[in-house]
Amino acid sequence: MLRPYKLNGLLMQTQISKHLFETAQNIFPGGVNSPVRAWKSVGGAPRFIARGAGAKIFDADGNEYLDYVGSWGPLILGHAHPRVVAAIQDAATRGTSYGAPCELEIELDKRITQSIPSMEMLRFVSSGTEATMSAIRLARAFTHRDKIVKFDGGYHGHADFLLAKAGSGVATLGLPDSAGVPAAIAATTLIAPYNDLDSVARLFDSHRDEIAAVIVEPVAGNMGVVSPQKNFLSGLREMTRAHNSLLIFDEVITGFRVAWGGAQSLYNIQPDLTCLGKIIGGGLPVGAYGGRRDIMRLIAPLGPVYQAGTLSGNPLAMAAGIATLDAIAAIPNAYAQLDARGAQLEQGLCDGARAAKIPLIINRVGSMMTVFFTELPITNYQFAKTSDMQRYAKFFHGMLERAIYLAPSQFEAMFISLAHTEQDILRTVESVDDALKTLNK
Repeated sequence: MLRPYKLNGLLMQTQISKHLFETAQNIFPGGVNSPVRAWKSVGGAPRFIARGAGAKIFDADGNEYLDYVGSWGPLILGHAHPRVVAAIQDAATRGTSYGAPCELEIELDKRITQSIPSMEMLRFVSSGTEATMSAIRLARAFTHRDKIVKFDGGYHGHADFLLAKAGSGVATLGLPDSAGVPAAIAATTLIAPYNDLDSVARLFDSHRDEIAAVIVEPVAGNMGVVSPQKNFLSGLREMTRAHNSLLIFDEVITGFRVAWGGAQSLYNIQPDLTCLGKIIGGGLPVGAYGGRRDIMRLIAPLGPVYQAGTLSGNPLAMAAGIATLDAIAAIPNAYAQLDARGAQLEQGLCDGARAAKIPLIINRVGSMMTVFFTELPITNYQFAKTSDMQRYAKFFHGMLERAIYLAPSQFEAMFISLAHTEQDILRTVESVDDALKTLNK
């Protein structure tokens, strides 16, 4: 049973969230519309969120939390940013969807392709899953090959052929793979450990003329945050070129998050195809895939690769994306500011763990990070799984009781927004110190 808890000596109520969750379990599988929201790996009943403002969210009972989930990454400006809200409102007065081209699509495309030169042409869709699924279909058509390589623990959406050894919610729930995926489809996906070039080379040796593409998160975000080791991404680039395969960067999380031009800008690697989502929609459902012009020209109606979507390029998402990118661009040194806040929080977490004598590894790239309760360096999914998940669950609830909302999963990222202030980080660090001290009790 969920019980009220105390914050600064005050009793905080959660009865409304509890009632809503009980109601939801009768109408939605597990009471949620995306698995990690059910809090299965951390226990307890999830908070139902009523609204967000800046770096904070407020649940149905009126409790206020400092938020480090940020809708799983899109809200780099924080919740309900005035510029984004105004853009959505203005677009909505002219209609929410046309099922026809609109000028806003061109305006958002300009901002993306000017920032990410490898995307010579792109196609808007409505989710990251659509983007990765479509990019792989396109890669197979371009190369006339069937197999793809992905990395253990890498999550690229829930298309059948991408759920082999997937991270994110699949890892959180302890599912080995997904039921309902035919073995013949799963067999088209080859798996390698992240950051292990030798294993990729062996796959190319064994399937020399069969591999259409390698798809990778240039910074893994769905086994927890794992950064690419030196030469990993450049090695993938060289290997795919040598074997006439395509390199697909899944930058649904990292696009405009780790740098203005995404991880490919940060690491100076140019993939053949890129998948985007999250930030380019300003918190509305969106996705995009794009890349070399000769590859993209295979998409219908120019070519034989069919992909369509009723709400693709809808004016609300386009307006929100334009407003978000313009707002980031208007903030001097926005990414330096995000990195500074991230470094401040990382240092606080490390200091708190040292004081509490708790083994802790922090993986951080800019404004995204994950806390692992282990002593092993986390360079791939196998090492990520050594983290003490029970200790993470206790830490999660300890922070929640101090009104800090973290990801309800060991295998997800914390996200810092431009709305988080230095004072917010200091308050979080104080909460970290208190919460970590309770873990040994």
